[in-house]
Amino acid sequence: MRPTLALAALLTALAGPAKAQLIPPAKAIAGASQEEWSRRWWHWALSFDDEDSPVLDPDGRLCGAGQSGPVWFLAGSYGSQRTVRTCRLPAGKTLFFPLVNVIAVPPDDEREACASLMLRAEDQTESPGALVLEMNGRRFNGLEAHRQATRGCFLVSPEDDAPAAANGYYVAFGPLKAGRYTLNFGGILPGLSQAVTYTLDVR
Repeated sequence: MRPTLALAALLTALAGPAKAQLIPPAKAIAGASQEEWSRRWWHWALSFDDEDSPVLDPDGRLCGAGQSGPVWFLAGSYGSQRTVRTCRLPAGKTLFFPLVNVIAVPPDDEREACASLMLRAEDQTESPGALVLEMNGRRFNGLEAHRQATRGCFLVSPEDDAPAAANGYYVAFGPLKAGRYTLNFGGILPGLSQAVTYTLDVR
């Protein structure tokens, strides 16, 4: 190994684990509010068939699917069993993901007013039993402040004319510097919980 490369490797080792900055919930990301990013997260998460869905991904191999721009979405899970994934992503991205969230849509072949959908989403996300966020061993508090409710309703996809409303607890980190990160997150709501671990290889 050349001396300069050896020195760089030593300095990296001495620097300790990579650190990431938690972004306040009211701060815009790339010119858009975090409420808007919560809508975009749902558009991303629901744009896949089951076999290609990052939300159903058992190990992280699909974490790069559908990603573009300065914000990188992470998926939660559809079940309460802990999900463990490994994800490689480019340096300079800002992470955005839900600790736990819900979407309210009308029953099949029925109509439901937007106000009713928003109320249902709000009711399902009141008083979480737990919210967990840990990055490289650092536990974060005050996560209730990261609640985002969509303003009004939105269409999940261009092919679907039924409105939807979403509510939940979302967080953003970044932009991420190169390094390795261990991320644990999740939450408990009445009738819903998730627990997810990601090993992030940022290059």
